[in-house]
Amino acid sequence: MKILTVVGARPQFIKASVVSRALAPLCDEVIVHTGQHYDRNMSAVFFEELNIPKPAYNLGVGSGTHGKQTGEMLIKIEEVIFREKPDVLMVYGDTNSTLAGALAASKLHIPVAHVEAGLRSYNMRMPEEQNRVLTDHISTWLFCPTRTAVENLKKESIVRGVTATGDVMLDSVLHFLKLAASNPQKTAIFSQLGIAPKRYRLATLHRAETTDGGLPAVERIFDAFEELPQPVVIPIHPRTRPLAERALAERGYRNIKLIDPVGYLEMLLLTDNAVQVLTDSGGLQKEAWFMGVPCITLRGETEWVETLAGNWNVLAKLETEDILRKATEIVPDPAARAEKPFGDGHASERIAGILTQERAQPQ
Repeated sequence: MKILTVVGARPQFIKASVVSRALAPLCDEVIVHTGQHYDRNMSAVFFEELNIPKPAYNLGVGSGTHGKQTGEMLIKIEEVIFREKPDVLMVYGDTNSTLAGALAASKLHIPVAHVEAGLRSYNMRMPEEQNRVLTDHISTWLFCPTRTAVENLKKESIVRGVTATGDVMLDSVLHFLKLAASNPQKTAIFSQLGIAPKRYRLATLHRAETTDGGLPAVERIFDAFEELPQPVVIPIHPRTRPLAERALAERGYRNIKLIDPVGYLEMLLLTDNAVQVLTDSGGLQKEAWFMGVPCITLRGETEWVETLAGNWNVLAKLETEDILRKATEIVPDPAARAEKPFGDGHASERIAGILTQERAQPQ
C-alpha cells in the first residue's frame, strides 16, 4: 500500500512526524513538501530534529496570494500523483497545502485521508476555515481529534468514514517534550535567551487577521504586552517580522523580546515553562492546554473549544485593554482539566491501523 502525504507548513511537519512513525512498518509512504513554509527555521529544521523521512518531493511553491499558491500546488501535486500512483493521499489540518492536496487527489479519484478533520471556527472569512470545510467534504477518511469535531461533521451530514481517533498533536507533545527536557542542547535555550523558567510569557502572532490590521493592530497588542508583569518572548513569524520590528523601533517597547523562530523541541520547552501563552495560533492554544499552561487567544473564536473549559484558554479582542485585563485578571480552574477531550496519546497508531487494515477501501 502506498500513501502520498502532502505537507507544507510547520504544524503539519509536527503532526506528520508521529503518524509517519506509526505508518513506517505498515506501508510505503511518500512525503511531498509543497514549500508553503520555505524558511529553514520554519521547515528543514523540523525534518531534521523530528526525524521525519526526507520528503521525496519539494515542490518549492513558496509564498503568494491564496489563488496563486493553491493553483501552483494543484498543478505540481497532480504531476506527483500521476508519477507515484498512490492508493491514498493524506493531508493534515487546514492550510492551502491541505486543500490543494485534497482537490488534486479527489479529481483523480484517489481516496483522501484528512487528519484533524471536523474542526470549525464558524468564521468563513478565515482561509483556514474554508480549507478545512472543503477538504472534509471530499475526504474518504476523516480522522477527528475530538468528539466535538465528530459532531461538527454530523451537522453537515458527514458521517461515513468518520473516526474519533484523538489528537496526533498530543501524541507528539508526549513523545517530544520528554526528549527536549533531557537534551542539554535544547534546554540551553533559556540561558541563550537570557530568561528564567516561569518568569516570562510566550507569544506568537502570524494569522492574516492579525497582520492585515497593519502597524496599528500590532501596536495595540504590543501596548498590552508592554504592561504585563513578566517579559514577553515572541518567536517572530516571517509574515509578522516587518511590522513587529517597526513597532519596536517606533515605540521603544522594553518588555518585548523578539527572537527568530525556534525548532519544535525548543518551542515545547518555551511553552512548558511559560507563565502564560498569548497567541493567534490554533496549535499553540492546544499545546498550552496539554501542558497545563494558561492561554490567551488573540482571536474572536477558536476551533479548539475544548480548551475554553475552566478559563484555561480565554478569547481576547485585538484591543489593548481587553488583552491586558484577561491576561492579568482571569484565573483558570484546575478542576476543569479532569476531562481528557483529546484522547490518550495513541491517535497516530489508530490512524495507521485504520488505513492499512482497510487497504484503501472506503468505509
